[in-house]
Amino acid sequence: MTPPVIAFVANRDLCIGCGTCAALCPDTVLEMRFSRFGEYIPVETGECTKECGLCLKVCPFSDSGENEDTIGKRLYGEISGIRHRVETGYFLDSYVGHSEKHRLQSASGGVATGLLETLLTEGVVDHVICVAPTGDPERLFAFHIFSNADDVRTGAGSAYYPVEMSTVLRYVTGHPGRYAITGLPCFIKAIRLAQQRNRTLRERILVTVGLVCGQLKSKHFTEYIAALAGVKGRVTAVRYRGKSPDQPASNFYFSFLSQEGDEKKIFWRDGISEAWTNRWFTPNACNYCDDVFAECADIVCMDAWLPEYSGDSRGTSLIVVRSPVIREILMKGVSLSLKPIPIDRVIQSQSGILAIKRHQLSYRLYHDSQSGIRVPKKRIPAVIMHNVFTRQHMNLKEKMRLTTRDAWIVRGGDVQYLRNKVQKDLKRLEFMNQFSRIIFYPVHIIRFLIRKRGAISNG
Repeated sequence: MTPPVIAFVANRDLCIGCGTCAALCPDTVLEMRFSRFGEYIPVETGECTKECGLCLKVCPFSDSGENEDTIGKRLYGEISGIRHRVETGYFLDSYVGHSEKHRLQSASGGVATGLLETLLTEGVVDHVICVAPTGDPERLFAFHIFSNADDVRTGAGSAYYPVEMSTVLRYVTGHPGRYAITGLPCFIKAIRLAQQRNRTLRERILVTVGLVCGQLKSKHFTEYIAALAGVKGRVTAVRYRGKSPDQPASNFYFSFLSQEGDEKKIFWRDGISEAWTNRWFTPNACNYCDDVFAECADIVCMDAWLPEYSGDSRGTSLIVVRSPVIREILMKGVSLSLKPIPIDRVIQSQSGILAIKRHQLSYRLYHDSQSGIRVPKKRIPAVIMHNVFTRQHMNLKEKMRLTTRDAWIVRGGDVQYLRNKVQKDLKRLEFMNQFSRIIFYPVHIIRFLIRKRGAISNG
């Protein structure tokens, strides 16, 4: 029998590659491997005899598990002082700030790294599981298990690269101790689903640290950006969120080290943003994610994409806390400089991702249902979208997502070939952007005047 997670998730191109299914399979017949698209998928290595369906029950993109609402309510709904917003899920408090000790080496303000270090030094956990470089050109990043603060710092910074949890989750089940784990929203959801069905994981993973995520990328994304930066030969090391003191936090750079020892650098505005915002090399599962704020995690960290913070090249973090224990630990963090910020401002900082994962997802679900495409059950209703510009934007970006996924492997990583394949769609997108700006310019002026008049009246 084919394992259900392969039949109903992977074969429908809905697998995000978290590896939870492979970790918990009682027959141990699942193994995570890279697909030809540079994405992790489960591969059947033997016959499924138990027919327990556990692999499907712990999959974050299956229809058999709970959603983030029910998981969040069970975990946090009875906590004294807890609040709830549709956008964020449950929350106790929200803060803005940074870790002076970790800020420059981290993606944003270094709060996640500072928290993990505090968890170890305060004796809350014995081990921290987070993503760090491997030094292996075939697999540049992976989950590691660290037991001291110095090692944890090697995992500082973002990793826009596929990783999977099967090895580390198996380790946890076989080695007693108290663990904290970091992960993207879908990975944390998978851990929560696994904890429901595995007592050992439930008892040993004590802290979950979520990271806001707009989309994952395949390993081909890194290869493409490296080639765009002028890297010759294989990449052995990457830094994804380098900071320059003469640039705002939003214009960070990627730096690459090749096997030949050459180092190259490329900034966000010089080509990374084009590939990122147009969803090149993005797994299809990301099209069906509605969790922005890692609603199943004890705490979630993100960039402070707000006008008063985004100009600071050193980076600033926003955090949403759901666990009273974690809130208390944050206040003890000697290197953490935090102050409260209204949850509305936190939501505002991620407005772009919310538009994609909520508003645009509603239309995608509607479009797919009309086309007879079977998609995962989501909390977001399927609703027709009347804005023709947004619909066309979505259609063009989906077309480019599929094109780049194929084009990179057709010509063995030929940048010019890929760019030629998407050139017409890029031009259509730019034309639509210019046209919509002209059409909606009067509306923006009227809104500006209304806001200005209101400000004067209030003054």
